[in-house]
Amino acid sequence: MPRNSDPFVQHFRAARRVSTPIVNIRTPDPESSLRLIQSAVKSEDTPLVLWDTIRGLIALNDAGKEETSRLLGEISPASVVSPIEVLTQFYRAADDTILCLSNAHRFWNDPAVVQGIWNVRDVFKAHGAMLVLLSIPGSPLPPELVQDAFTIDEPLPGPQDLERMLFELYRSADLGTPDAETAKRAVDALIGLAAFPAEQSAAMCLDKQGLDLQALWERKRQVIEEIPGLSIWRGSETFDDIGGCENVKRFLKAVIEGEEPPRVVVFCDEIEKAFAGTGTDTSGTKTEMTGTILSWMQDREADGVIFIGPPGAAKSAVAKATGNGAGIPTIAFDLAAMQNSLIGASGERLRAALSVIDAVSQGRSLWIATCNGITTLPPELRRRFTLGTYFFDLPTAEEREQIWKIYLAKYGVSGELPDDDGWTGAEIKECCRKAYRLRMPLLEAAQYTVPVARSAAEQIKSLRQSASGKFLSASTPGIYRWEENAITPLPGRRLRAHLLDQLLTMPPFQVGHLAIGLCRRRCWITLRLLGRQRSPPPDRRHRRIGLIRKVAEQVVVTVLGIDSVMRHKPDRQRDPFISCV
Repeated sequence: MPRNSDPFVQHFRAARRVSTPIVNIRTPDPESSLRLIQSAVKSEDTPLVLWDTIRGLIALNDAGKEETSRLLGEISPASVVSPIEVLTQFYRAADDTILCLSNAHRFWNDPAVVQGIWNVRDVFKAHGAMLVLLSIPGSPLPPELVQDAFTIDEPLPGPQDLERMLFELYRSADLGTPDAETAKRAVDALIGLAAFPAEQSAAMCLDKQGLDLQALWERKRQVIEEIPGLSIWRGSETFDDIGGCENVKRFLKAVIEGEEPPRVVVFCDEIEKAFAGTGTDTSGTKTEMTGTILSWMQDREADGVIFIGPPGAAKSAVAKATGNGAGIPTIAFDLAAMQNSLIGASGERLRAALSVIDAVSQGRSLWIATCNGITTLPPELRRRFTLGTYFFDLPTAEEREQIWKIYLAKYGVSGELPDDDGWTGAEIKECCRKAYRLRMPLLEAAQYTVPVARSAAEQIKSLRQSASGKFLSASTPGIYRWEENAITPLPGRRLRAHLLDQLLTMPPFQVGHLAIGLCRRRCWITLRLLGRQRSPPPDRRHRRIGLIRKVAEQVVVTVLGIDSVMRHKPDRQRDPFISCV
């Protein structure tokens, strides 16, 4: 596939001009790199030779064939299958020779190979020769060679490269040219793949009817999931499928619909566990991986947001729905799956995963991390998530109403709802799911549910205390606030209806005293009650009765925790109720 790889060619030619003796090329497609090297070498007199452990030495041009014959004499080039032997033979290479070692990362941990590479440094420098180490993306050089080798990362195909490849496939299949929309969607599906798998995936999804974009996306998912620690979320949830959390949903919609929107969502679940041990692990692996991610996010100015809260509070659901809402892929990032027992392998896997994310996002990624406790996260890591930290509290009564509607409709169940005080969205979903699968009423299904508010009450209290005044609220605009002694909603819809009936039938003076006591204890409350509009009362007596009934409803709403309120201090001169009572 033709490549628009001017930066790669420019870097390689610059290394040739200054006689750089050792160049490490990290590439996902070695054959593509070899073609680029050949195009970067202008002179036909420059010997080009490739070595691999199966085929031995392969001359890439006539000058390379002559140089190989001169060095080996009667020895067959195919018999030179040891990297130590080839380095020894090419120690006497002619001026300007370029020797490429395939899969060099598989051999350079051998002390003899490292010594052989280091030995040719000064000799190749003096004669203008070059040793090219072909390795995979993210592979680190041995410490002995870090200061002596120049590393070039071959970029993955860009949008123009992929579009050119797609048009060539259409022409070769006698299908004319794809329309602009198909080409754009195909490029979005192929971006992040190396040249060879991109071309193969597109060719396999092309038939006489055109390009199967769904199959193309599936092929891309399969290729990405071959990388340890990366997987593509295949769910179809959107923000409409999540009740509550209006503040964070509104913010994320603004992010994905604003200027320079992200092209991929990177989802890190329970990030506090993934980075546990940073700075304290004896091997240093976790600390090194953390440093790699910190540097990567800072260098690319990646956006990030952290969700904290008790289990089941919709943190993961909101994170996964973000990508679907924007029509972009969501990549699950599992740092633990990237760890390996071999020295250096964990960092190598991490760098390979980050290079794929960089290619897929084209430099615009949105990282969303969830955690159940933020105190163990390194401060420097929290600072990389520049878009803020949101606290997901247990849903309010109003939010639970929304969640019930969503899952009752999803599972096709109905009936009297159970007492859901302290329930999370996940527990409401599970109750509806049990009622559907087990063919039982919701009240009976609820008997098999223990809300996290009861089983982990102390942990939730601790989370609320640590988040109050420090993090943004996922439900309401502004900073999250929690008061332990604040009036909390009373449980149960039946109790709520009972209290409403009792308060509305109380004598007016009792309701007035209750309201005044509430004012003195906390603050005066003004709100729109249940969306009802009342016409002006005809006289003072009716006005007094209407105000008392309104105060009764205010008391009910306050005691029962209904949210749509606006609080301010009482004004005895302006407020008609204070003047009447």
